[in-house]
Amino acid sequence: MNRTVPPASLVRPIPGSPAEPLRHVHQPLPHDSAARHVQGSAAYIDDLLEPEGTLHLACGLSPVARGRITHLGLDAVRAYPGVVAVFTAADVPGRNDVSPSIGGDPMLADGEVLFHGQVLFAVAATSRDAARRAARLAEIAIEAEKPAISVDDAEITGETVLPDYAFERGDIEAVLAASPRTLQGRFRIGGQEHFYLEGQAAMAVPREDGELLVHSSTQHPTEVQHVVARVLGLPDAFITCEVRRMGGGFGGKESQATQWAAIAALAAHRLKRPCKIRLDRDDDFATTGKRHDFRCDYRVGFDADGVIQAYDVDYLARCGYSADLSQGVVDRAMFHSDSSYWLPVTRINTRRLRTNTVSNTAFRGFGGPQGMLMAERMIDEIAWATGRDPLDVRYANLYRPGADVTPYGQTVTELGTMHALIRQLEETSDYRARRAGIAAFNAGSRVIKRGLALTPVKFGISFTLKQLNQAGALVHVYQDGSIQLNHGGTEMGQGLHQKVAQVVAEAFGVDIARVRITATTTDKVPNTGPTAASSGTDLNARAALNAAETIKARLAEHAAMLWGCTAAEVQFRDDRVHAAGQSIGFGELALKAHLDRVPLSATGFYATPGITWDRPAKTGSPFLYFSFGAASAEVEIDTLTGENRVRRVDILHDVGRSLNPAIDIGQIEGGFVQGMGWLTTEELVFDAKGKLLTHAPATYKIPVASDVPADFRVALYPNANRADVVHASKAVGEPPVMLANAVFSALADAVHALNPAVPVPLDAPATPEAILRACEAVQGRAMGGER
Repeated sequence: MNRTVPPASLVRPIPGSPAEPLRHVHQPLPHDSAARHVQGSAAYIDDLLEPEGTLHLACGLSPVARGRITHLGLDAVRAYPGVVAVFTAADVPGRNDVSPSIGGDPMLADGEVLFHGQVLFAVAATSRDAARRAARLAEIAIEAEKPAISVDDAEITGETVLPDYAFERGDIEAVLAASPRTLQGRFRIGGQEHFYLEGQAAMAVPREDGELLVHSSTQHPTEVQHVVARVLGLPDAFITCEVRRMGGGFGGKESQATQWAAIAALAAHRLKRPCKIRLDRDDDFATTGKRHDFRCDYRVGFDADGVIQAYDVDYLARCGYSADLSQGVVDRAMFHSDSSYWLPVTRINTRRLRTNTVSNTAFRGFGGPQGMLMAERMIDEIAWATGRDPLDVRYANLYRPGADVTPYGQTVTELGTMHALIRQLEETSDYRARRAGIAAFNAGSRVIKRGLALTPVKFGISFTLKQLNQAGALVHVYQDGSIQLNHGGTEMGQGLHQKVAQVVAEAFGVDIARVRITATTTDKVPNTGPTAASSGTDLNARAALNAAETIKARLAEHAAMLWGCTAAEVQFRDDRVHAAGQSIGFGELALKAHLDRVPLSATGFYATPGITWDRPAKTGSPFLYFSFGAASAEVEIDTLTGENRVRRVDILHDVGRSLNPAIDIGQIEGGFVQGMGWLTTEELVFDAKGKLLTHAPATYKIPVASDVPADFRVALYPNANRADVVHASKAVGEPPVMLANAVFSALADAVHALNPAVPVPLDAPATPEAILRACEAVQGRAMGGER
């Protein structure tokens, strides 16, 4: 595996950038919990010491997808040895709703069920085993109704969770009619299970006067606090939510961790005992949302060179039984429907369809991957129709000066970065020579075919819901010079805490060992947003930096007073403070400042500037900046079985001035592999009655080590963020997922080699079965998929 970090001499300078290398920032320091991860000593919710008298919870789930509850017999459940209490909707003292915003998400089903696996009741027992066994003894009678399971089912019922919404630019019908060439088709994009290593878990501990401490594996502690308070009918201030780390989140713990925290809190509130819940993996699959699956119906007009004239697409999204976060998810699919391409005339329409399946939710990329994948599919279709190399069709349609405004009205900045990055990857991956070599290989190979693709990424960074673009932090400097850091972001393995600590250590000029990272908790930093939208570092590192700079200014003023100089002359470096020819240890100055009653604690706040989005008017600049990247993937398929493998991947990705190159490269590698799984092996299958059949590792296939290409080359593009972001860095969490589009396009390219005269009817995920159907279809032996 190749990893390349650009030398400092190649990173493009920006005004105000440091002339000398920084001590911590831009350095490949290890993750703060790396050693504990390897040793197995990092504490997650299930590892926390359980207070005396802790009870364990399990849930009873609906065996049908839709219907009216006619009987719920719980006597046998209550009588089971070890059971202390059973809770239903009737036991909720506040609102029985765990929705993040719009409503319609009952914590416990009340009168009706809307999806297979919906929680009907919760059991509290002295052991987890007793609670789970007791939950199976319930007598459940439901008057079943016909469920809507798929997008096609929901299209027939016409039910939606939110109104339809569209972007439009120009006269789509007129321009399509006038286009020299047109194509139309239907493309299906599957969903994806988050499969975080640590499942959903929470523990609620009663405090005095009705207060509760809730330990939750959540990306959004403030939302857990708010929802628990809502369910219990208490003020938010009565609830404290704390999380030190999660064992993965990927969006699946942004809104959907709240239900389990609220169930634990309800039991703890009613029983006055600590209560804990940890979902079994099968139950986690059944009861939590996935990445939205889409049906894309599209038309595109283009000229003989493949230059797009007009693009019309309808996204039909399976949202599940409630809205959850579907407004934002599907909106972001719309924002990224252009991928990296200029669409002079377009109509991007969306339908958010209600189905009797668990509500789909946030997933890394938040709709962006679906929008981008459809765009890349369109480009491949145009290339097949014109006979041009797909990369040349991509170049022909890239945003460029004078053609640089998105369908929603934001001007794309850093066009030079976009074009130069793609051209550089074309050269470093040896794309042209390898393409010729693959053509020669395919000409001499009847059964095994190879494919190659190079696809770009342009991903907007910021929450599109403006109020979420804010963050707070709390920094303490103690008398000995040690520093305690707290902020509103959550750590889920992505290295956020480490990056923020590096920024704070750099600000004070001290060794990073002085900075103590503490658990995210709502009683230290209130009213936080979720750690999502790839904005965790942009927001929280700047808030922490602002807090550190406040304390640093106080210390500088105090040093200036001691030494008879100005505060501007005081410098903090190498764990010491220097000015006027004098020097003192950082800890010594902290003690002197404390003795002179200088406050050494400060809050910091940051709100992203300059972003606007008017949803009703469908215009604005919702993103502070764009992250760019590109990937080249080479694959090989067996046309008789559909089996396939990725032979080589080259990635060049823009993270600005990386705060931590080691962590960023790890995020790129992990994001790519997760995206590759979504597009190749991870298939969600529901039966006709709405039961999820792929509900465990035995039936749901995430990538394993042997799926990672042996030849895997990752490099950081030398760049600096032009936006005012901490140390000129760029976000890295979500964009790498979309680098995996190159794998899907390469698989389609390999199938296309069988018969270049026809398009490839391949939907996502491109499982071996799907690839085999596509191979048979292009050879005329059978028809798989849908055109």
